[in-house]
Amino acid sequence: MDGPIADLGPHPYYPLGVSIPTYVANTMNAGVLVSIFAAGCGIIFLPTYLAATKSRPGISFGEILIVFWWVLCGFIHFFFEGYFSYNHFDMASKGDLFGQLWKEYSLSDSRYMTQDPFVVCMETVTAVFWGPLSFCIAYSIIKDRPWRHALQLIVSVGQMYGDLLYYVICWYNELVNGVAYSRPERYYYWAYFILCNAFWIAIPLGLIVQSVRAVGRAFEKRTAVNGSAKKTQ
Repeated sequence: MDGPIADLGPHPYYPLGVSIPTYVANTMNAGVLVSIFAAGCGIIFLPTYLAATKSRPGISFGEILIVFWWVLCGFIHFFFEGYFSYNHFDMASKGDLFGQLWKEYSLSDSRYMTQDPFVVCMETVTAVFWGPLSFCIAYSIIKDRPWRHALQLIVSVGQMYGDLLYYVICWYNELVNGVAYSRPERYYYWAYFILCNAFWIAIPLGLIVQSVRAVGRAFEKRTAVNGSAKKTQ
């Protein structure tokens, strides 16, 4: 069902009765929080574009879009998800912008409010490893470094694998154990839980295909060069 969140008592999260003793209600509504988050993501694109075109004037539009993706991943993984990892013991009481954003998202997945071991470990790995490496990949594309595709493969596989586990563990608990972490309103489940996370499956999958093809072409070229060298000996 859709509509305003019903008053469930101490907090609005599912499953009903889950213990979140330090919960403090948000002071900003969903529209404001989502708008601020979207604006923050968009702001980073202009300086990224200027830096990319200045450092590599011949960079293609497609490559710029991929740089945008990796810079966005870097900021979200390292700063936003890193915030959760650092504050996960008491997320429910946080009243700053990131804290309120996490409490809003958690309406679709209350595991972020209850120190769920899988979510905490997954987000920590993402923040510590995939965050900095995302910035490294963006740099390698701008500078046209040969190690770009190796890193892109590693991080894209890690992102997609973690996201698939994130989905599957939640669905398993709901189907097998009867535990639902999302509120019943469709908006939270489809917009927050499904759509927001689907980007980290669809886009990494495309980048994995791109990098596999690039690595394959490099090996084919190396094999052809070696074959030509042997013929001339």
